[in-house]
Amino acid sequence: MQRWNIHYWLLAALLMMPCISLAAEGTPSGPGKSAVTMPAELATAMTEYRLKLKEYKRARQEYDDQAAAYWNSVAEKRRARNAKRSANEEIVLTDYVLTQPPVYTGPPEPVNPEKGVPEPPPQRKYIPVVADFLRAAKEQFDFTPQMPKSEIEFKRAYAKVAAAVGLTKDQIVRIYGFESGGDGRYDVQAGLEYPKPDARAISTAVGYNQLLNTNSVELLAEQGDNFVAALRKKAASLEGKPKEVLDSKIEVLERMIAVSKSVSDDWNKHEELAYTPKGLGIHALNLDIDVGPLLQTQKLLDSVVFARRKGYPKPLTAAELEMMNLTGDGNGFDMVTMPPELRGKVPTSNFFQPSGYAANSVASENDTVAKLIAATDVKMDEEIKLQGAKDLAKVY
Repeated sequence: MQRWNIHYWLLAALLMMPCISLAAEGTPSGPGKSAVTMPAELATAMTEYRLKLKEYKRARQEYDDQAAAYWNSVAEKRRARNAKRSANEEIVLTDYVLTQPPVYTGPPEPVNPEKGVPEPPPQRKYIPVVADFLRAAKEQFDFTPQMPKSEIEFKRAYAKVAAAVGLTKDQIVRIYGFESGGDGRYDVQAGLEYPKPDARAISTAVGYNQLLNTNSVELLAEQGDNFVAALRKKAASLEGKPKEVLDSKIEVLERMIAVSKSVSDDWNKHEELAYTPKGLGIHALNLDIDVGPLLQTQKLLDSVVFARRKGYPKPLTAAELEMMNLTGDGNGFDMVTMPPELRGKVPTSNFFQPSGYAANSVASENDTVAKLIAATDVKMDEEIKLQGAKDLAKVY
């Protein structure tokens, strides 16, 4: 018993030695306190870090408050303009926010010395790509888009549909150049226009007019029956295997339309649906030689019809039509109908949501309506010189 007690106390003494040694260096102990001494250099760095962090949080909060007030004002002005436009009242300069969005100019977020290095940025949200659309179409609808035998075949199909509904060669060629980089394929996706090692998709937008997956769902819900009618008319002129293939495609299209109509006709509801497996499968229709041109054309046609319905008598230039394609029909129409003397004074931020504006460097760099439209025309002038745009112009 005595030997056990000796061993016990020896062991206890050995276990306590590091704590005694460290505590002797002056580190406070007690509940919630570490017994490990912080080196003097780190203690000084932590004191400086806390001061910088406090200053950063103060500056960041001040900026966030300014930004929130700014974008709330943009939204309020937009609602007021819509009300005035509905009442046929004149829209004047003061109906817009005339200052540019606030920019954060405060100190950067400091690095915690205890962590040594900055924390890695949060992982980017995965953006579905063409392979995902094709896989979803097969899994959800047992459908594989009928790909064109060549790029020029798709261009011919697109030009034929576009001309039939009244879109001009200038409109479709210049918008194709602007949206697809001047030489984009029918399956080009935003962010992947150019072969770069670090290229990544920046949105689900695909095709000559860069339709989002939400666009595809919404167009099917609103215009799908017209697409079916167009395909039935085409099928009536076919025989044998080609007719069987198109009839089967129509059956799939009708099932997709039913899915698109399963939610209310609301952009937010369509967006929720667009990111489900069925919604991603619907987006694959843009790659089909028969349905893709209908979808891509309808997006532009809807904007033209919107402008006509609102009483805009003049044909839209390609740049004006692109404004509607880029910012939505309501915002685009607001810019299109703006008198020239106002275009140079009204910031482009009036026509975007905060996140959309932050993600659109073209809009933020060309920070007035006049600059944005002019920059769009310049970009179009450059891109229509490329082979893809030339080919589309040739087959129109």
